[in-house]
Amino acid sequence: MLKAKILFVGPCESGKTVLANFLTESSDITEYNPTQGVRFESCWPALMKDAHGVVIVFNADIPSHLKEIEMWYSCFVQQQFLQDSHCMLVAHHKPGSGGERGSLALSPPLNKLKLVHSNLEEDPEEVRVEFIKYLKSIINSMSESRDREEMLIIT
Repeated sequence: MLKAKILFVGPCESGKTVLANFLTESSDITEYNPTQGVRFESCWPALMKDAHGVVIVFNADIPSHLKEIEMWYSCFVQQQFLQDSHCMLVAHHKPGSGGERGSLALSPPLNKLKLVHSNLEEDPEEVRVEFIKYLKSIINSMSESRDREEMLIIT
């Protein structure tokens, strides 16, 4: 059985924990509690070690998040030499925000990444289906890589 390490990163108060809990069918969180343990950049190298994929979560209703996700992409994808196909952007719309799905002005190379709009109030299953597709692609890539390594050992 293959195990994949997928990181959920992004700006403060973007919905990372709520989304992760939803996707793993964990308990429902009703009030905001900052996830303090990982707010410090000194922790990032340990978090990134052996990561297979990165989900960058942001609140599209907060203009500064669009700029901030460029830094998250640089640190967690580019500097770790992860393929773009191993990164997914999630524009998380918080309850009551209206969840406008207009096109976002993402700068290159973010505009080439898979972008999913998440609204757990209106269409919770859409983000689950997209995440499962993403996870399957990560697992397939890991499996192909393992197969290649085994063939190198055999030959």
